[in-house]
Amino acid sequence: MVRDAVVEGRAAEGPSAGNRNSVVLPVFTVVTNLADGVTKVVLPLLATRLTASPALVSAVSLALTLPWLLTALHIGVLADRADRRRLLWIADGMRLLAVGVLAATVAVGRAGIAVLLCAALVLGVAEVLALTAAAALVPALVPPPRRERVNAWIAGAETAANEFGGPFAGGLLLAAGTGVALGSVWIAYAAGSGLLLLLAGSFRAAGSVPSGPADGPRPDVHREIRDGLRFLWREPLLRTMSLTLTVLCASWGAWTALMPVVATGRMGLSAGDYGIMVSALGLGGLTGALTVTRVNRLLGRRRALLADLVTTFLMVAVPGLTGSPWAVAGAAFLGGFGGTLWTVNARLIGQHLVPDAMMGRYSGAHRLLSWGAMPLGAGAAGLLAQGFGDRVAFLVFAVAVAATVPPFLRTATPERLRKVG
Repeated sequence: MVRDAVVEGRAAEGPSAGNRNSVVLPVFTVVTNLADGVTKVVLPLLATRLTASPALVSAVSLALTLPWLLTALHIGVLADRADRRRLLWIADGMRLLAVGVLAATVAVGRAGIAVLLCAALVLGVAEVLALTAAAALVPALVPPPRRERVNAWIAGAETAANEFGGPFAGGLLLAAGTGVALGSVWIAYAAGSGLLLLLAGSFRAAGSVPSGPADGPRPDVHREIRDGLRFLWREPLLRTMSLTLTVLCASWGAWTALMPVVATGRMGLSAGDYGIMVSALGLGGLTGALTVTRVNRLLGRRRALLADLVTTFLMVAVPGLTGSPWAVAGAAFLGGFGGTLWTVNARLIGQHLVPDAMMGRYSGAHRLLSWGAMPLGAGAAGLLAQGFGDRVAFLVFAVAVAATVPPFLRTATPERLRKVG
């Protein structure tokens, strides 16, 4: 591939450095994503101790994901211009500051909703910065023979740690005490920063943009962003899949925002039980990562993608129909499973249809329409639940997911998918 030809010579300075990077990057991903997963459970649950308002509780989840909507495109450009390891250190510094301030305010009894919202917003920006920079480092630091395996390890680590291990640990840690939970998160982020010292190689993009006026004018960032959006919109399959994913991610945002109130309210679950139930999402995602090749072989890519529409529908419909924790956890498992099937297949399709020179801008536009929809879903769910109850909110999103099936089947035809492998 062109991308490999560009970075192969700078992937690592010698085989020992490449081997070390192949271990450090997945371990860094595990440690920081565990901490991210804990915060995604701890902050909303802390909010439930301060208010019974679904809108305010969902606002905390909204703040954690809102930066994907507001900053993803521009941070993508930044990751191609700056030292990517330094960006990871900046992200971890932001995390350490936010968690440290939050822990201090909790300790003195002054942590209100406003403090939680500020901490969540800072952590959300740091997550966008860290995930974008880390993803860009892989081809630069890992030699081509190891790249496929390292990417698989990183994807599995993100799923297992962020969606499974983190929520599970978060519920247990919060049951042990707020200070214990926040202190553990702070230590994890500090450990992640230390791991970055072990990386070796070049941390800037090959042919990166000039860094200052003396080197010449910068390209027009907004024009490049528009080019990426225009490319995405003109390709029917990519456009339909991105719009479909917008609805799916909005539904995930709604589920994540409402579940703390529902679980600790009408379901009567403890913090530990809630963490276990939410971890079903990650367990399903991990199962999907381990079986996606077999599922594709058995069902074909079109049906594997369609499976995510079905499982996401169940994930948001079941809490609207029943208060059974077992049923909700089972539907969450299916949602996580289908989500991984979609992610893997969508990436493969994008890699076939998107030229390498457009990949960064395409990814930014794609994330804007998908991950950026999560805070919108969280906010809409909170308002719906406040006005009509959480059951109605869940069912509204279930109907929205069902509405994506006809246009998806009409555009993602077997013929189109056959052309992308």
